[in-house]
Amino acid sequence: MSAPTASLPAASVAVIGGGPAGLMAAEALAGRGFRVDVYDAMPSVGRKFLMAGRGGMNLTHSEAAQPFLARYGSRSAQIAPLLAGFDPQALRDWVHGLGIDTFVGSSGRVFPTDMKAAPMLRAWLHRLREAGVQFHMRHRWLGWADAGGDSPGKLCFATPEGERVVQASAVVLALGGGSWARLGSDGAWVPLLAARGAGVAPLRPANCGFDVAWSEHFHTRFAGQPVKAVAVGLRDRDGVEHYRQGEFVITAGGIEGSLVYALSAPMRDLLEATGEAVIHLDLAPGLSAERVAEAVQRPRGARSLSSHLQSKLGITGVKAGLLRECLSKEAFADPARLAVALKALPLRLLRARPIDEVISSAGGVEFEALDAALMLRAMPGVFCAGEMLDWEAPTGGYLLTACFASGRAAGLGAAAYLEAAGE
Repeated sequence: MSAPTASLPAASVAVIGGGPAGLMAAEALAGRGFRVDVYDAMPSVGRKFLMAGRGGMNLTHSEAAQPFLARYGSRSAQIAPLLAGFDPQALRDWVHGLGIDTFVGSSGRVFPTDMKAAPMLRAWLHRLREAGVQFHMRHRWLGWADAGGDSPGKLCFATPEGERVVQASAVVLALGGGSWARLGSDGAWVPLLAARGAGVAPLRPANCGFDVAWSEHFHTRFAGQPVKAVAVGLRDRDGVEHYRQGEFVITAGGIEGSLVYALSAPMRDLLEATGEAVIHLDLAPGLSAERVAEAVQRPRGARSLSSHLQSKLGITGVKAGLLRECLSKEAFADPARLAVALKALPLRLLRARPIDEVISSAGGVEFEALDAALMLRAMPGVFCAGEMLDWEAPTGGYLLTACFASGRAAGLGAAAYLEAAGE
């Protein structure tokens, strides 16, 4: 027995995925007068969005346009037109339109004044429902019901009541990447699109931690401790030098935290290209190599070397532990070698953490498979947005900004497609 088909009225659009990109696409379409039905596999929309907001809802960043765009790396050229249509200031204005005030933190990051995601999501959903957007929860997309794929909107869903087929005039896919599968981003769409001829780059971990072969003594003593006032240096696979200051956290099996996430892309790429990656920790980033060498070699009298390093350079606790973990006893006892290590302590990374536990993913639908409106060239009437596109960015508001901007672009693209078809 075939699955029942629910035929929607003409010029209806199915948005699959209820995260920021999907909801923004729905809003753009509803604003152009189209009926919009949002489908999501979860019991409620915005689950990853709410999770991201638990530590403070970082919406976007206040830095200037050019450095902001540069955060998207090799995909900056493709992200540029999306941000031109909906830049960080436009995002802030849009949030204010929901009745939510924002502020710029000391780091330049932009937050709602209450730091929470839930009030913003509630206000947004209320506005969408007022605009006529319909929501269908626990609808897991299984692909297209027609074998040939001639119809962009003959969609098959698994629901608690059984399989359901829905016909729509256009489709916006906003299915997320491959991280946090329990919140809905499981990458199950990859083979579905690849089978229809869409170019899809493999999903990879981004904004991720890395495994390190700590000794039992080190991880038992220091796991969970932050390493502050530190910098990381790295030469990537193209020979480009990276150096960034900040802080990270020691884990039982490696390292994670904002400084690691900021450099995770070149770290990951180096590991994939060569099978290994060595970063260098600058444990005294505020001091020159000459100043460090002078302090290390200064006579210390009866004081222990550890006390001397603490007194002259502030090296104590986890930083002192890192020195002993990564240096041989001979190197630690040699003032010249110790001084070099304080400014460039080598730390070997083994692998990136598994994709399902990281903040975001790289890879996805290649921009070359899309037209300027984010429509799949292989499937007219099917648009893609959000983290399922092949781009990545560090934390700091850049991820959400591009998700919002691409969702809006895909929604407007679907509207223009239907308008051109006279629907």
